[in-house]
Amino acid sequence: MALLNTSIWTRFWLGALYFGLLFAGATARVAAQDDPFGDSAADPVRLFERGQGAHARGDLEKALGFYEQALKVKPEFPEAEFQRGNALASLGRLTEAESAFRQAIAQKKNWSLPHSALGVLLMRSTRNSEAEQSFRAALKIDPNDGVALRMLAEIRLRGNDPKEAVDLAKRATAIPEAPTSAWIMLAVAERANGNTAAAKSTLDRIITDEPGNVAALLERADLFTDEKNFDSAITDLRAAGKAKPGEKSILSRLAFVLQQAGRNEEAAEVAKSAGLEVQQPAGDGKGGVIGTPEDIEAANSDDPSVARKALEKLLAKNPRNAALLGRLGASYRTDDPARSLDFYRRASELQPEAPEYAIGYASALVQARRFGDAAQILQKVVRLNPQNYAARANLATALYESKRYSEAIPEYEWILSAKPDIAVAHYFIATSHDYLGEYPEALASYEKFLATADTKTNQLEIDKVKLRLPSLRRQIQLGEGAKKNKP
Repeated sequence: MALLNTSIWTRFWLGALYFGLLFAGATARVAAQDDPFGDSAADPVRLFERGQGAHARGDLEKALGFYEQALKVKPEFPEAEFQRGNALASLGRLTEAESAFRQAIAQKKNWSLPHSALGVLLMRSTRNSEAEQSFRAALKIDPNDGVALRMLAEIRLRGNDPKEAVDLAKRATAIPEAPTSAWIMLAVAERANGNTAAAKSTLDRIITDEPGNVAALLERADLFTDEKNFDSAITDLRAAGKAKPGEKSILSRLAFVLQQAGRNEEAAEVAKSAGLEVQQPAGDGKGGVIGTPEDIEAANSDDPSVARKALEKLLAKNPRNAALLGRLGASYRTDDPARSLDFYRRASELQPEAPEYAIGYASALVQARRFGDAAQILQKVVRLNPQNYAARANLATALYESKRYSEAIPEYEWILSAKPDIAVAHYFIATSHDYLGEYPEALASYEKFLATADTKTNQLEIDKVKLRLPSLRRQIQLGEGAKKNKP
């Protein structure tokens, strides 16, 4: 599946928010004009309208001042609170903007737009699960809230649910006068569902109507690159470059495709014109990394904060580089599992034949407690790479945690054959037999575990086993448990 450049998503979010603000502004003006509140000292509606005028001119500070004056006169004024939140968001004052949107929601419960705006704001802060709740709340009020439909489609794509994403995107494009960003979202979702023909048709339509639409050109270039139709990809990237002269993210993508096409001298010239260079990363045979020498050096730093920042800068220039995605997935694995999961997923989709990305993705799924999904991926990896220890260990965990004990036992037995000193594997084999009611087998494995366990690392399991053994022995004496069929 192709992936959009980070900068494209940023423009897409901002475009969605801008559309929402224009629509919200019109709604708010109508609501304000219907409000008869006013007095001789200060008319909150007039103050609000003056704020709208300043907002439309881009004078955000002045607009904010008028909205706040209106709210001083009339504290229960959800339209003014909403537009205050929009102004604060545009000024980068996100905490205050969030408070304003929530206040607008509290004051006017049956209004979808503050929910949508809050969702966009939460996405900017990478609080995607909260953003999803806001968008779903907006759609419950207004099933045709275009911003909520587009942004929720993106969240579902990130959550590896392309089917719902495409359904949401189709609803967004069914709205009369749907903006171009809705159609781009549809193309992205269609592509994620493997329907590249539909995605290309959607993009062709956009580019026919808007030949200089950069987001559509870049997405179609990615489609052509996937097909190894490098000449068409280069044509689209050059067209995008004409629409946004000097844009480094476009030039870096062009350099990458030229390199894939074997036009290395042209690739080097394009990279140089953007102040970049092409360097082959260690262990990556799929193409070089395009970036400044400083960024490439920083990406190899031992300091995670330095390396992450540099890797993300390089990823913006090399959005289809699986090695960069994989390194970011590994970097975020323990302290931000959700981000790790997204990076590994994207790397695995770009290079499905590379087991390290699939294993990384699956291990992140295990950490996220999505054991069934992890097991499905790892079983494919193990079929192709039966001696891969990391894959077998993660598969054993995923199966065990999914309560698929009979499948987990052979995986733990394989682990013991590969590394006999992994005493805790005996514990998991024993408990699996125990859960299955196979008590004699459980007893034998428990005893092996106790004979090899280390009190420093396995004390908790040792204590559990000692508590279990007396009752287990009684059950065996009484003939309880599952009866295995004799061969």
